[in-house]
Amino acid sequence: MMKRAFDIVASACGLLVFSPVILVFMFLVWRQDKHSPFYMGERMGMGEKPFRMVKLRSMVKNADKTGVDSTGANDMRITRVGQMIRKYKLDEITQLWNVLKGDMSLVGPRPNVKRETDLYTPYEKKLLSVRPGITDISSIVFSDEGEILKDKTDPDIAYNQLIRPYKSRLGVFYIEHASFVLDIKLIILTAMAIVSREKALAGVQEILATLGCDADLKRVAARQEPLQPAPPPGATEIVTTRERAAA
Repeated sequence: MMKRAFDIVASACGLLVFSPVILVFMFLVWRQDKHSPFYMGERMGMGEKPFRMVKLRSMVKNADKTGVDSTGANDMRITRVGQMIRKYKLDEITQLWNVLKGDMSLVGPRPNVKRETDLYTPYEKKLLSVRPGITDISSIVFSDEGEILKDKTDPDIAYNQLIRPYKSRLGVFYIEHASFVLDIKLIILTAMAIVSREKALAGVQEILATLGCDADLKRVAARQEPLQPAPPPGATEIVTTRERAAA
């Protein structure tokens, strides 16, 4: 109840405070192609219930119809205004509306499209047992997701090999250790990551150490080494095709 009450108050205040910024970028997005400044993407929520996630549109109209779910920093679908929106995470601010409605929480595993959740292993299905969030541990660790996937021949396969294995483990780790205090720490670190990613990652390391995270996941979360392909948690083989993503 405390988490939901905090979500309601914080999201309402956030929408009010950031409304001038949202209005400016709504106009800039609309001006570039005269289409809606919002992208209403379907995502899977708690209990695998679908909902429409509200984002400031950073890509060309109908970009989602290409069938590519993962986005590299050099993705040609990203507009000039969209580059700025993504750089400062402005597309996340409008998701405060989903938090206010109850589709999402401020902190929780990031929501995913059905094509991806259908590939979840039984271990990963735990991610759908709580409200998805705007941020969590993995959002800070992989805040450079676009750069990781940049220049990859198949961004979706690269995502499943390099990011999904650790993102899912961090998501389940958060669920197993969730608390109001942890949520506050992650919100602060998320804001800090915009200014200093290094300090935010150091804060994540402190949290993981305090909560008894295993050494392997803690090492990967430090992001001091190149990411290596790994199987999704609960699977035995590295993803090489979409059909094998849940093998």
